[in-house]
Amino acid sequence: MNIDIACIPGDGIGPEIVAEAKKVLEAVCRTYGHTISFTDLYMGGCAIDRFGVPLPEETVETAKKKAAVLMGSIGGDAKTSPWYRLEPSKRPEAGLLAIRKALGLYANLRPAYLFQELADSCPLAAKEGGRKFDLVIVRELTGGLYFGERWTKTIDGVETAVDTLKYNENEIRRVAKTAFEIAQKRRKKVTSVDKANVLDTSRLWRKVVHEVAEDFPDVEVSDMLVDNCAMQLVKDPEQFDVILTENMFGDILSDEASMITGSIGMLSSASLNETSFGLYEPSHGSAPDIAGQNIANPIATVLSAAMMLRYSFGLTKEAAAIEAAVRKTLADGFRSKDLMPRDPEEAKGLTEVSCSGMGDAIAARIA
Repeated sequence: MNIDIACIPGDGIGPEIVAEAKKVLEAVCRTYGHTISFTDLYMGGCAIDRFGVPLPEETVETAKKKAAVLMGSIGGDAKTSPWYRLEPSKRPEAGLLAIRKALGLYANLRPAYLFQELADSCPLAAKEGGRKFDLVIVRELTGGLYFGERWTKTIDGVETAVDTLKYNENEIRRVAKTAFEIAQKRRKKVTSVDKANVLDTSRLWRKVVHEVAEDFPDVEVSDMLVDNCAMQLVKDPEQFDVILTENMFGDILSDEASMITGSIGMLSSASLNETSFGLYEPSHGSAPDIAGQNIANPIATVLSAAMMLRYSFGLTKEAAAIEAAVRKTLADGFRSKDLMPRDPEEAKGLTEVSCSGMGDAIAARIA
């Protein structure tokens, strides 16, 4: 198979971590007899510098012609970067919202599981000991508060801001269907997260989710309020299989999930539309403070590339090979800087490697 994808390296550590994911993908293709081609595109701060806009039309049009997009990270330091002196619609992150809408990427999948080799890196897992969890957060991505009408103006001498939270039943139905289909291939359990005790949108959300559930009688469905879910993720993550939720709740909960895995540098993600097309990216940010130092953790991007092979190309063996290579690399004691224990005693037997060194180690273990 020829794997033809677009790459958006982006800003900060983005180019470094995407380079390592490319390295691992090339190793997989050599091992399994595929060819792969990459087309690099601009988005975010680098696009502002070159084209004056965070998302050039050429990026959208080229991405639409590819089978998938692999992305690094977008944005910079909000305190120092000139990008953040622009109006909000011209800033780097505006490109993220725009490309999701332009490509119809309504379902965001964020797996969270604990590599046992990293249990000591996770303060929650270390306290509990022996934790084993494997969950997926399915977040609606193109509706809700982030895409509703917004304005800021002075009313009767008082500066006032409004953000509108809006969902319709079709937006809820399609992402719910995605969550139930994923659950059917896992442990057949969906936890739908909302705030139905307060919000009309959540009451509609709950109603539609249960209508969709009728088409999946083999999947158990339950409802949970978002504040309780935030607590339960810390208290007992093992209880969850698939968490289904709206845009803003999913944004917050998936970042919380980074702590129960030990590092946000381990969290991959996929954003899917109604076809096999998807955009794949790590869940972390651009980390401008360490950009260019070759110390970033590329594992989340590498695991995102594995998700790409699985969801957009149907290459399950190849995806599993990447995941196994990551586990083997960790088992062999290789750690990026963010994964190294601070206690010298705990660090004995471990080898700290650079960003490129981690990519080399993973690629060498593809089998």
